[in-house]
Amino acid sequence: MELAPETETLTLAISEQIRVDGTLTEASLSTDGKIRWKTESGERRLAIESEVLGFSAEGPRIRVRALVQREGWCCGDGGGRNRERRDLVLEPMTEESKIAWCGKLREFIDSLDRPKKLFILVNPFGGKKCALELFHKQVKPLLAAADIQYTLQETQYQLHAKEIVNSLDLSKFDGIVCVSGDGVLVEVVNGLLQRGDWDAAIKMPLGLVPAGTGNGMIKSLLDSVGDACSVSNAIFSVIRGHKRSLDVATVLQGETRFFSVLMLTWGLVADIDIESEKYRWMGSARLDFYCILRVICLRKYHGCISFVPAPGYETYGDPIDQKNRWSQKQDDNSEVQQCGYQGPITSLENMEWKIIEGPFISVWLHNVPWASEDTMPAPNAKFADGYLDLIIIRDCPKSALLSMLTKLSDGDHVKSPYILYLKVKAFRLEPGQRVGEPTKGGIIDSDGEVLARGERTYKCGQVAMMAYGPIQMTVDKGLATLFSPV
Repeated sequence: MELAPETETLTLAISEQIRVDGTLTEASLSTDGKIRWKTESGERRLAIESEVLGFSAEGPRIRVRALVQREGWCCGDGGGRNRERRDLVLEPMTEESKIAWCGKLREFIDSLDRPKKLFILVNPFGGKKCALELFHKQVKPLLAAADIQYTLQETQYQLHAKEIVNSLDLSKFDGIVCVSGDGVLVEVVNGLLQRGDWDAAIKMPLGLVPAGTGNGMIKSLLDSVGDACSVSNAIFSVIRGHKRSLDVATVLQGETRFFSVLMLTWGLVADIDIESEKYRWMGSARLDFYCILRVICLRKYHGCISFVPAPGYETYGDPIDQKNRWSQKQDDNSEVQQCGYQGPITSLENMEWKIIEGPFISVWLHNVPWASEDTMPAPNAKFADGYLDLIIIRDCPKSALLSMLTKLSDGDHVKSPYILYLKVKAFRLEPGQRVGEPTKGGIIDSDGEVLARGERTYKCGQVAMMAYGPIQMTVDKGLATLFSPV
């Protein structure tokens, strides 16, 4: 709720004297969906689209349920502030007036295309294992205030969310919401794209509520408008019903596919992310601790990467004849089992490929700016530009590397002369062994899922989705849909 500009020209649907929070005053509802009323300090207003959850008639009164910025009764257009629940109580003078107010409020809210029924997946094991508590204490009351119905289901094991959405009757819902970290979102996208009706299923809007260790996607969404990464801001983005497209990358090796929406890492970042699991007893400090350990005992990996650069990045890398380097089988999606989405229909052979040879300290591809709430590896990444942001470190003194890693929280690391930062349309990785340790390989990690483990790596005895060998990535622009703050 904010102070209304005095010079604003209004078209009013209703304007009359009523009681607002018990005080008799002049109040109006304009056709642009704003409730205005006069106070001793000036005229106030409440925007239905951006602040109102819903309303109810309670006897002679109308209770307007709102979610406003915490700073008093004011709500700016951005900033990192959180929201809190506030109610505005209107009391028209007559029953006819009350009916008119209710009718106009309902008419405007119904015009906003907000979801009416949601399917909600809660991961009770992610992060601090408090997702279910967050749902009941913070999410459920806001859904009730917005008159949104829902079906709730907890995930019981890894890939459970993928199984659930693969057979879910999507016609019953207006969206799917993940109360979790990024992992459940990734499972949902993979489940939708492996359906027989994937082309219709992937249009289902997806929402996120931060309740995991890594909340990179919702952090990226909320940060794009200056909002804090909070439960209330996240679920309000779903309630308001705004949507935006999201690129989806297909990771392919032979007949095996994985659909990525966040990132792929190999080298330093993957080692820190996966190998630090042995120190989970340390909590979130395990990542900082293992990061320092890995920089002190720095590894490099043989291998090479090739890519199709986005416009403006053609000077990176050396030209390469892909026909002589990659087998036709690797490029031919027709050999992949015809079930669900097969990946972008593109002729990789006809693209202008570039190559960069190793050794590498780190190779990191990102689809959105943030990897977690405090790590922004790709400050220039866009949700639906059709490209992945590629961050490469080939060589770097340890002191400079440590300094660079401390700047991941604001994206300033990309200014380092040791960083190559570019955008790519397609990408191929040929991973090799550790420099100086030819019997040891590396780990390839995508969206928190270990795609491949090389020889003598952490938990190398576990079965991985792919072999530690060549893989490729292609991007389908704006394939998925997210609930978004704007």
